Amino acid sequence: MNNHLRYFMILIAIIALVLSVLLFPLTTFAAQPDRIPLTLEILQERLKNPILKEGNLTIDLRQMVIDLRPENTNFRDAFYKLLRKELQKTGAKPIGLDLTYSLIQGDFLGNELGLRTPLYAQAIAPIFTATEQEQLEQLRLACLESLATALPDAQDCKSLLGADANTSSNIIVFRGVLTMVQTRFNGEVQFGNTFFLQSVDTQGANFLKTTNWSETRFSRPVSFHSVTFHQPSSFQKSIFFDKANFKQSIFQDLADFKGAIFANNGNFNEVKFKQIAKFYSSYWQGNADFSDVNFTNQAQFNQAKFHQFLFLTEATFNQSVIFREAEFNQTVELRGANILNQADFSDAKFASTAFINVPGLTFNSNQAKILGNSGEIGKKFSIASLQGNQNILRNLSQNFRQQQQIADANQLEYTKQRLRLIELSRRLVAANINSASVSNLINLGFSSTQATEIIQHRQIELFHSINELLTLADIDLDTYNKLSDRLIATEPIFFGSWLLQGVTWLLLSVLLLLSGYGTNFWLVFGVGGVAIAYFGVLFWLVDRYRRLRPIPIIPTYYETISILTSFTVIAFFSLLAIFRNAENPWLTLLCLLIIIVPLPIILLWRLYQQGRYHDLMDVSYFTEDGTLRQLRLLIGRLPVIPRNPTFRERYMSLLWDRRWNWLNYLDFSLNNLVRLGFNDIRLRDQHLPGIISTIAWYQWSLGLLYVTLVLWTLSRTIPGLNLLIYLK
Repeated sequence: MNNHLRYFMILIAIIALVLSVLLFPLTTFAAQPDRIPLTLEILQERLKNPILKEGNLTIDLRQMVIDLRPENTNFRDAFYKLLRKELQKTGAKPIGLDLTYSLIQGDFLGNELGLRTPLYAQAIAPIFTATEQEQLEQLRLACLESLATALPDAQDCKSLLGADANTSSNIIVFRGVLTMVQTRFNGEVQFGNTFFLQSVDTQGANFLKTTNWSETRFSRPVSFHSVTFHQPSSFQKSIFFDKANFKQSIFQDLADFKGAIFANNGNFNEVKFKQIAKFYSSYWQGNADFSDVNFTNQAQFNQAKFHQFLFLTEATFNQSVIFREAEFNQTVELRGANILNQADFSDAKFASTAFINVPGLTFNSNQAKILGNSGEIGKKFSIASLQGNQNILRNLSQNFRQQQQIADANQLEYTKQRLRLIELSRRLVAANINSASVSNLINLGFSSTQATEIIQHRQIELFHSINELLTLADIDLDTYNKLSDRLIATEPIFFGSWLLQGVTWLLLSVLLLLSGYGTNFWLVFGVGGVAIAYFGVLFWLVDRYRRLRPIPIIPTYYETISILTSFTVIAFFSLLAIFRNAENPWLTLLCLLIIIVPLPIILLWRLYQQGRYHDLMDVSYFTEDGTLRQLRLLIGRLPVIPRNPTFRERYMSLLWDRRWNWLNYLDFSLNNLVRLGFNDIRLRDQHLPGIISTIAWYQWSLGLLYVTLVLWTLSRTIPGLNLLIYLK
């Protein structure tokens, strides 16, 4: 019995499946509008009785089957002749054409319906109204502008604005509104070299064969929303004076927009490009929106110019996307985009305000590549927050390391650490809603009710994100937006952990300011130059300017001028290196001065306040190794000579009476900071004031840190050494 029931159920399922398959086409067919064949009688009737649609007279050819195939030649010729005559009729208002839900069999020569006219003000046909003549003049001005700025369409405009009035520089003008909503074209469609004075609406149309819109001008908004192009479609050198809407369209074959000009916003949101999409030399004066677009094949934006934002949010690139030699004046939005092959930004030009915004970018450096000019492209990536984007920065950095573009990889590392510093700053300063008291929450701006609700919630469960505040009944959106920048949601931390984070923040700040986190050697060079010049003058002042009474011990005018001149020259080139390479040069300089100035100046002030009363006042505090004079790398050198008498025989006091003596102080500063110098100059061990020794040891200690910073920076900026360290 059970077997019979099972067989019966299977039979019922099979019958239901067959019926659904058989009835589905019928249902689909029934959903289509009833179309009637267009005859000459119906055409003439519709031409004589145009309808009023949205304030415009319109020839109603909706829901028709229009047979324009070669075997129907008589009807086809009469169709174009009668329709063209009506559309070109002289009148105060132009007449539009409505082909909504119609089926066009055979090729549709849309440019046969327009009026051919030369593009010269003195030769424009008299049937055009003053408004239409202004629109034609607008086209002339657009062409002149393209010639002046060398736009991609300039060659086409040269033919239209030729000096010879007898040349065939004609353009086809379609005066009225053209509506082709849900229209099906079984043949080729030709609208090349046409100037539409009114709007064009082809929403949901279906083009089964090749479509030609090349050199077409759209004066009013044009809609290709949800249109399907089954064969190649050409919009070469077309101009969209108003908004162009291609949202949710499907290009099954080649989409050619080479040299197209978009004077307003271009909307390609959710478009699917199944084959190559050519936007080579396109020009965008408004926003270019390619959000959620799927590029199955190659996307070519070579030499394109984007004056406003380029939105590629959530776009998917299955093959390469090329922006070679493109120009960007505003941000390229790649938020959430998916790059599966290659993105080429080689020789692209970015304005100072233009960046590549990549939060949420899906990019695997082992399978895909991002190309760009070495030393330039890395500076153009922008990420607002480190949270959720660490993997993106790591993949981008690895991408450039594999291409041996070390400068770009280091720039991304700098960006990562800068974001980390911002995150640490918030942790140190912002209020933690998991540990803040009621009074602290009220002082921040919460009401007592809101603060109490926050306390009650975290007693049950800690907040994992400040966004969870919006789930509380008493927290409104205005309060959240007002206070979100001053709040964090982390595990409660104790004072020791907070202090450790503070030290980390301080060290990271110093590394970012003084070396770009080990990514900028010239910045490190500039920092060292300022320190060497400063300490050189300081040691010269300590050694040569001792007292005025009773017997003056002061430097000569020549020596004073020489040391100050050398300080100025070294400081100038060092500051130039800092200001050319640091992201925040004034902060970098302030950080450096805080390190090298306060303690030595305090010690120097104390030295002159207490005076110097010791033996060997007429002898320099500094001695040099008299056995050798050569360029030396003094890694293990200490600033003071040993007490062993044999060393005193080797180290001789500096000669004050030599005109080049001022160089010795810079040499000692160089030795002390970078362990490199021409002579081994050290402090003597007898009758040496402790303050002077302290200043020397302080610089020597800074030198250990500086040499470490230099070596670390070199390891990250020299390609060969860098690859040895980072590539595994």
